[in-house]
Amino acid sequence: MVGSSHEALHRIFQKDPALLTRALQRVLHVPFPEPREIAALNVDLTEIEPVERRVDTLLRAETDEGTYLLVVESQGKVDERKRGSWPYYLSYLYEKYRCEPVLIVITQSSKTAAWASRPIRFGFRDWHSLTVRPLVLGPDNVPVITDERQAERDVPLAVLSAMTHGRGPQAPAILESLAAALRTIDTDTAAVFVQFIDSCLTDPQAKHMWRDLMTAIQYFWRHPLAEQVREEGREQGLEQGLERGRIEDRREMTLRILEWRGIPVPDHVRERVAACTDLDQLEVWAQRAVHATDATELLTEN
Repeated sequence: MVGSSHEALHRIFQKDPALLTRALQRVLHVPFPEPREIAALNVDLTEIEPVERRVDTLLRAETDEGTYLLVVESQGKVDERKRGSWPYYLSYLYEKYRCEPVLIVITQSSKTAAWASRPIRFGFRDWHSLTVRPLVLGPDNVPVITDERQAERDVPLAVLSAMTHGRGPQAPAILESLAAALRTIDTDTAAVFVQFIDSCLTDPQAKHMWRDLMTAIQYFWRHPLAEQVREEGREQGLEQGLERGRIEDRREMTLRILEWRGIPVPDHVRERVAACTDLDQLEVWAQRAVHATDATELLTEN
């Protein structure tokens, strides 16, 4: 028994499923493909068992044009399950908050960025009932910040640059400029940024260099991350004297940067660096190592 127009309007398609195809083709002039078979499914979409679904970060943005929900997802690798989860997140959030949701994906991988940026479309060819277009931040569009002054102007952006580009030949210059910029902000915020970057540096050499740079920043050693560094034996230099520890760290870092960048280090350069006890001179050499094309450029007198 049909008791309402609401029920009748959809149940007619249960009675004659092929009618829906004809209506699409003849009434709406939508090129829906001719089905080989149509079967009615259970219409109950209730989830009996609670399903845990969490977005990584959810922000509410009030603007002159309206209120938006910014859904931030950190994506390490290609995961086709997300192509179903992301539209669900956006639909649920819109239903709950009645605000426009915006999906933003951040990744360290160019391959993952290319995959995530593909529109997610539901429907059939040339006519999509739902389209989700993620906004993607990754190594191909996040700026490479290697200039100290530029890093100081926008430290959070410089941190994002280090998190997304923390590998390869540009990493030394990025980390060097950021280390200097962190000195210009409050120590509590800087300490949090230090941990973020340390967590994102998957290249062992980049991580080692970053921790070398951080030994010169006192607040770092009061941060919980320093406990891990100390467990690895890197506190020894401080216990023997902070100045002596810094000198040794700068020696190691200068040579490591050159080696990491694939620049051969002649014996006379290595011996000169190893024998130097002037911290200021070692600081100059470490900065030169970031941009040098030949190891002998370190020793050039200005």
